[in-house]
Amino acid sequence: MAAVAAHPASLYEPLTESKVRCTACARYCTIPSGSHGFCFVRKNVGGRLVLLSYGRAAAVQVDPVEKKPLSHFRPGSRVYSIGTVGCNWRCLYCQNAEISQEHEVEGRPLSPRQAVDGARRYGCAGITFTYNEPTIFLEYALDVATEAHRAGLFTNFVTNGYMTPEAVRVLAPNLDAVSVDFKGSGEPGFMRKYITAKGPDPILSTMRELQHRGVHVEVTDLIVPEVGDSVEATRQLARYVVDELGAATPFHLLRFHPDYKMMDLPETPIPTLERLHAVVKAEGLDYAYLGNVWGHRLEHTYCPQCGAVAVRRYGFTIQGWNLDRENRCRGCGHPIPIVGRLAEDYVPTFASPVT
Repeated sequence: MAAVAAHPASLYEPLTESKVRCTACARYCTIPSGSHGFCFVRKNVGGRLVLLSYGRAAAVQVDPVEKKPLSHFRPGSRVYSIGTVGCNWRCLYCQNAEISQEHEVEGRPLSPRQAVDGARRYGCAGITFTYNEPTIFLEYALDVATEAHRAGLFTNFVTNGYMTPEAVRVLAPNLDAVSVDFKGSGEPGFMRKYITAKGPDPILSTMRELQHRGVHVEVTDLIVPEVGDSVEATRQLARYVVDELGAATPFHLLRFHPDYKMMDLPETPIPTLERLHAVVKAEGLDYAYLGNVWGHRLEHTYCPQCGAVAVRRYGFTIQGWNLDRENRCRGCGHPIPIVGRLAEDYVPTFASPVT
């Protein structure tokens, strides 16, 4: 692999002539000269912070936007998904551990212009920063996002939300949508033991501020059986979303699959997900979904007024669109808060029936 050229970071502050404080993520790492932060990609070189992973893509793929998951944003569109190495969390179940927990900076060169060219080449409507935590490569993501907007593409983050107010301020004007990914409903004990993070407060603040600044927000919650399936924690998270973001905020309960260092746990039982779905609905959320359970009736978007299926889904595919040109329910006229419309020539990837 060619030598990695360090790129100046912007999210940091000097503490002494040789020591800096990174202000990208909520860890606020204090980094002496010659050392790196918790993420392994932000390094102090002679009293200046640099981003080692700038322009180095460890994973690139074309995905449906529904995979992010975004169910209420640009439905049916494709996104050019980009990830690098490193992370500011240490999730013991990480499905992308081969890149997120990598300590050596690897990846193929991908400049902001090349990323946009790739997205356009494959007919993508947007660029997604995903697979590892994009907050740690924020300077790179911002440059890609600037090029993407110039080309008429949208941008979105799939993020753990564990970022700083400083990061939110520079990110929000360059971001169109975000999927904020909680684990175990953000219960502090779960986060400390299985994530190596103190608690959910930075995440709660991040999603509230991003929405306040005009970014479309959807919330996901990975339900880990036996250790991260607390009814009370899920209820508290749902209540926060209703109170601070609004009842129309899409909320995705995701099924856990064993991976990395947590291979001994089973997949999340579907009855557990259904029970927690009832909990978040009881707290007032209008649009709650089950994820990673293809073919389940709770993948659909239901009209909160008349109960009709407004959007019929199977996994990442839309199989029915029961909304008019203004995204109102055809049954009762209630507006469904979806950004954009399904293209008239959209062709479902899967033809499997949905019950």
